[in-house]
Amino acid sequence: MNTRSMAAVALIAAAAIGVAGCGAGASAPNPARTAGRSAAATPPGNGNGARQEDCPLPDSGFDCDFQRRIAAVGRYLPTRPGTTGVVLRDRETGAVWRNDQATDLTWTASTIKLAMVVDLFTRDRAGEITLTSTDRALIQSMLHSSDDDAADTLWHRYAGDDHMAYNDNFPSYGLTGLEPEEGYTDFYPYWGFQKCTADDLDRLIQYVLTELPADDRAYVVGEMRTVAENQRWGVWGAGPAAQPGNKNGWSEEDTGWVMNTVGFAGPEERYTLAAMNDLAGAGDEDTGRDTVTHVAELLFAGRF
Repeated sequence: MNTRSMAAVALIAAAAIGVAGCGAGASAPNPARTAGRSAAATPPGNGNGARQEDCPLPDSGFDCDFQRRIAAVGRYLPTRPGTTGVVLRDRETGAVWRNDQATDLTWTASTIKLAMVVDLFTRDRAGEITLTSTDRALIQSMLHSSDDDAADTLWHRYAGDDHMAYNDNFPSYGLTGLEPEEGYTDFYPYWGFQKCTADDLDRLIQYVLTELPADDRAYVVGEMRTVAENQRWGVWGAGPAAQPGNKNGWSEEDTGWVMNTVGFAGPEERYTLAAMNDLAGAGDEDTGRDTVTHVAELLFAGRF
């Protein structure tokens, strides 16, 4: 979320994906070609009767349909401004795909608010803090519409005397690569000026879905599935049949816009996706929003 200015967000129209795993806005791949090789030369099978064109990433652990979808994402991202780190996970089989940018440090923007919610609930259960009804309303605002004022209030109220209470705990929830940035605010560290990687967000969403107590998890998942209009992009691009949920973050930093999304799709939140688009001055928020939403479309739309 833009910590200094809010921009209206439009719902990105879901693109149809064919069996080749390509959505609207990306060129439909020719099923007769894979990695520049003509189908005139019959490729070897993969051991189960499927041709290599049908299963372009046989070592990924994903089924052939997902392999084609992942390959489509790999072709799409180099055509887009900036860089985008992506991590896709199948929580049922354990298969994971990450691209080369998944370890790039990127401004978290408001995705860090999801970690704040986890920490507040965890400390409340441990008796370290006592969340009031007002606090819980602020938590709901952070998840629903990514409210900055709510985040500010909760950050200053529960950061502790040394301001480190949140950041000391964040690695326990998967944000092991998180780096708070100095020089932007007198109150340091501050939620609005931190960087992490797509790998960090992947670990965070796994923590939410597997480690949070059942009632806290159900609450967070429910909120992520019913976000306000300004967060209906990114993983939301999976389409309604996928029952997606997400926590997004968007901000214009001194290095340009970042547009990030982390969430889940599929029955029982089977698949998770983290995508962090650092436009590095090469595009605006609409451009970045389109990029991460289309990644979700390519991976999920028409799958369910």
